[in-house]
Amino acid sequence: MHTDVPALVLLAEQLAREAGDLVRTRPETVAVAATKSSAADVVTAMDMAAEDLLRRRIAQARPLDGILGEEHGHEPGTSGVTWVLDPIDGTVNYLYGIPAYAVSVAAVTGGLDPASWTVLAGCVHAVVDGRTWTAGQGHGAFLDGRRLERREDRGLDGALLGTGFGYTADRRRHQAEIVAALLPRVRDIRRMGSAAMDLCTVGSGGLDVYYERGLNPWDMAAGMLVASEAGAEVIGLRGEGPGLSMTVAGPRTATRELAEFLAARDADRDAG
Repeated sequence: MHTDVPALVLLAEQLAREAGDLVRTRPETVAVAATKSSAADVVTAMDMAAEDLLRRRIAQARPLDGILGEEHGHEPGTSGVTWVLDPIDGTVNYLYGIPAYAVSVAAVTGGLDPASWTVLAGCVHAVVDGRTWTAGQGHGAFLDGRRLERREDRGLDGALLGTGFGYTADRRRHQAEIVAALLPRVRDIRRMGSAAMDLCTVGSGGLDVYYERGLNPWDMAAGMLVASEAGAEVIGLRGEGPGLSMTVAGPRTATRELAEFLAARDADRDAG
């Protein structure tokens, strides 16, 4: 099985759009099917149905590839390519009918650790309004077919910043302290509720910079490729790569200033 990047991008977009069509059939009332790390960390029947669809389509198109999905875990392959899937990124938004949730599909090589993998192709499809971000390694990033270009880097002061929060009370308490310290420094803070859309929004200019602790591989695979191919830097703290402990994305100066700010306050560590 070859790793033709444009072909992988095309397949990622086809997969994300098809799953998006399914998710768009949202019933008037959505129930929680299960919870994970806490009562706030929810799963719906549609999360599972959409991932099942994506897995079937990948098995048909590229049967030797591996799959890592949020709901059903890792299924190893033999081709060296693994598809990283978030069937609904922003499940709480979906649950409440808030129109900010997306299907995220990416193809990676080199393992399942965001700090060391190579993301070859990705697509983030916003289900409600249909915006679709795509990217291929070395081939640029696009929003609805329009190439995304590198933007002016004005630094952290006055930046519009995006972030998200964890699911446990102790982690949220520490994150609130970080936000309180950061808010006087920036223009304002947005909490969209979808990490994939946050990263893509950095790439397309709707946010200046973004950070979040606790992102899993499926939360960030496609979005980090869109951001980086659009000219953003995507890093962790203290010289580490992006991942579960912290992900920071944006233009180089703003991103590094934010990373230093967060590291000085141990934002990548739980309080106590």
